[in-house]
Amino acid sequence: MSGLDPMQLEPGLWPFLIATVVKMLVIFTIYMVVVAYTTLAERKVSAWIQDRHGPNRVGPWGLFQVLADGVKNFLKEETMPGEVNKPLFLLAPAVAFTCALVAWAVIPFGAPLPTPWGRIDLVVADLPIGFLYTLAITSIGVYGIVLAGWSSNNKYALLGGLRSSAQMVSYEVAMGLSTVCVLLIAGNVSLPGIIAQQVETSWNIGLLSVAAFLFLVSAFAETNRVPFDLPEAESELIAGYHSEYSAMKFSLFFIAEYANMLTASALFVTFFLGGWDIPFTSWDNTGPATVAKALATFGMFAAKVLFFVFFYIWIRWTLPRFRYDQLMSLGWKFMLPVALAYVVVVASALLGLDAAGIARGTRAFTLSLVGLNAVLLVLLFVILDRGRIISPAASRLERERVERLRRVAAARTTIAPGELR
Repeated sequence: MSGLDPMQLEPGLWPFLIATVVKMLVIFTIYMVVVAYTTLAERKVSAWIQDRHGPNRVGPWGLFQVLADGVKNFLKEETMPGEVNKPLFLLAPAVAFTCALVAWAVIPFGAPLPTPWGRIDLVVADLPIGFLYTLAITSIGVYGIVLAGWSSNNKYALLGGLRSSAQMVSYEVAMGLSTVCVLLIAGNVSLPGIIAQQVETSWNIGLLSVAAFLFLVSAFAETNRVPFDLPEAESELIAGYHSEYSAMKFSLFFIAEYANMLTASALFVTFFLGGWDIPFTSWDNTGPATVAKALATFGMFAAKVLFFVFFYIWIRWTLPRFRYDQLMSLGWKFMLPVALAYVVVVASALLGLDAAGIARGTRAFTLSLVGLNAVLLVLLFVILDRGRIISPAASRLERERVERLRRVAAARTTIAPGELR
């Protein structure tokens, strides 16, 4: 067996167990460090957008600000309101954080690594149903928010929890339907299989552009990020579902929010951007596996994920928050019908291409789907929508009536010179 390529060998039981434990420790450590410094990136990017410095006093360029915040949160006084449901009140932050963390277990983050003991896949748990696992785990995260709102015995926290549950249910449907199109093309519910399909054909962001848009918008809503941060809505609900929390329990909700950002970004990269695949080259997925390929693909995966984390932050400091009727209108009147129609269109197109004898992975197959999505994008955003994605965002009144009301309001606020005394 010494003459065989280690890439072709499955590791034994003990190497497999040891490698799994090592991957868990490494991924957890990297994940927590990135989540912590994403909070610093949020403040730095917002400062850059607003033309100010941001945190810059603790350590060089403010890099130790994260450590100072962590020490402060551990040392702050813990408060426990008298009328809370204590077990659920303590459990809620842990549920919100854990669900965001364990979703990473099935996401491949690099090409396989050859070792003397066999091939080590760079994924913590290579489940054959990894796709279903991610949908199930990420949907459970809302329980932490709902439990926090209900157990706090605070009406503002309860309203935030109810808003979050309604928002999650509304956008999980569109997110799930958008990923159905990925399964139709890949023919596989394994995340490594989905990446392999994109390596063989083309990235799904070109083949399934409408699905990528629906998934991205739904990801913003699922992570409670602006413009979908209605469960917090400081101007309306004080701080929403975590109004009664303090110290580290309060911080766990923010850590969970940034952890969800990383998880959603990693899922988008896996489903639509080829995962760890390096573009414009086949070096990373042909020939024998090497350590250089594993490191290069891991770096590419990290770069893609961090780009979308920056996109999350950029959107937060650029767009205003939706009204709640706008949020629900977008979810049920726009996202859901478009997702349902798109699944039917993609399934019909695949059946048509198969009937025409066009094999998947060929240039004709790729160009056909890219052309179809280009037509659908023009039809959706240029012809049907005409620049108004959310209809309640525009006035429900006729233009002439709006102008008449403006003139009346202006006349009431105008003071004639003779009226001054």
